[in-house]
Amino acid sequence: MIIVAPTSPKDPEASALLRASHALMQSLFPPEDNFFLDIEELCTDDIRFFTARIDGKIVGTGALALKEGYGEVKSMFVDEAARGKGVANAILRQIEDEARALELPVLRLETGNVLYAAHRLYDRHGYVTRGPFGAYPEAPSSIFMEKAL
Repeated sequence: MIIVAPTSPKDPEASALLRASHALMQSLFPPEDNFFLDIEELCTDDIRFFTARIDGKIVGTGALALKEGYGEVKSMFVDEAARGKGVANAILRQIEDEARALELPVLRLETGNVLYAAHRLYDRHGYVTRGPFGAYPEAPSSIFMEKAL
């Protein structure tokens, strides 16, 4: 069973997954196209950070960044050994439930153009492609999406 709950990004298991995610992004994209939040940035009052556990072990992360008039999906990552088990679906549902509880009208996200599994996840959940938003530049390796809640 997958349990998704609020967690500190500083939890050692969560931090290890975040570092793995950051290393992957740095290996795939140029520095100017990396928009991940570091662990300290995930600890601010405008972030809701969640982890997914299977058998007590943290196997996935995700966050909701509270913005003016919308929420942003951030820090979605699943440990390679736990992929294909519904972890990302569970985290994304939790983020969407939290956004609805906060009465946010829309969720937006930026993801990498070669993160095909992420594209499939967001497509399944009803996200549609859009242009850059907030402070994001038009970046060649970015795909921007949103979902009305």
